[in-house]
Amino acid sequence: MQGNKPSKKKVFYPISDGFRAYLSSHNRTADLPVRYEDLLRYTASTELLNQAGENTYWETVYYQESDREELYHSLTHIYALLKTDGDMDVIEHLDVARVDYCTFGNTKPFRIRIINRLNDNYDHFYIKKADASRVYGLELEDLLSPNHVMYLVDEDTLIEEHIAGIPGDDFMSKNLQDSTFNQIRMAKEFVKFNERCFVRLLGDMRAYNYVIDITPDIEGNQYRMRAIDFDQQSYEGRKSFYLPQYFKENNPIIFLGFDHMTPETVRQYQLEERALIAARVKASKEQFESLFDVMIQDEISSPTKVQQLKEELAYHHKADVFLSCQTMGEIVLTHIHLLLRKDFTQSISNW
Repeated sequence: MQGNKPSKKKVFYPISDGFRAYLSSHNRTADLPVRYEDLLRYTASTELLNQAGENTYWETVYYQESDREELYHSLTHIYALLKTDGDMDVIEHLDVARVDYCTFGNTKPFRIRIINRLNDNYDHFYIKKADASRVYGLELEDLLSPNHVMYLVDEDTLIEEHIAGIPGDDFMSKNLQDSTFNQIRMAKEFVKFNERCFVRLLGDMRAYNYVIDITPDIEGNQYRMRAIDFDQQSYEGRKSFYLPQYFKENNPIIFLGFDHMTPETVRQYQLEERALIAARVKASKEQFESLFDVMIQDEISSPTKVQQLKEELAYHHKADVFLSCQTMGEIVLTHIHLLLRKDFTQSISNW
């Protein structure tokens, strides 16, 4: 497996008027009482360590006492907007336990820890700078994957729900030594995840950018891989960047596939996942078309990267139709149309 890194720091692209209108029409916008910039006015911070005493790349931030009560009330309000469509009755027993800030990554997110005072149960959500690439990634995740995603946008502020699961790198270091039955299911899910990412061109799915949700089943466990980082939605120019199989961080689970699956089995799982994606496109046809009416007009990557990706996909699929694409949105739409026509050539031979 070869290494695969972004060419350089991700460029931010603003949400266009057309995309904002789409988001508004599908209940993805809200008038927020707090914006991302408001959270930057903290007065102190302390390093946040994990249970092993290791650096987490997060720091807990603190605000002036005169501002904290109003800020925390606004944050519980946002949580209600995200979870209950603004029903304020649910926040009566909620409070903000902690606000964390991460300087690692493109979006420099704030993570808000919400706690229920009645039972000490907690949840999280995130406040980030709104980047068009990321928001397109969230919307495509909701439309084309088996996962629903809750998020809201207000001007240049993005609110995202927390996606629960074991981080991929932690999972591979601690959970792979299991029964053969469960190992086969893990490998199967990676094949399907790899297919979902490639079809909709979601890049940079190295192990720490997705989580694994484990569900106990009648026999063994079921596994679901879920992306948690959408910054690299159709942004980079290299085809391999959209295939998780090419990231060395994913090698442990890929090797499980080599041990337990034949090429014919992998092909079967790929076809199953393509059929599911096609069914989701058809089930949300009107919304899908409305999204791509906007996306094909938007600038969400550089002309150089657009040129490189369309040439690499044209070669990969032996399909010159990519060469007439002018934007990343057009490339993604063309890629999905290939899937719908059952003319999609990604297979085990490419592993």
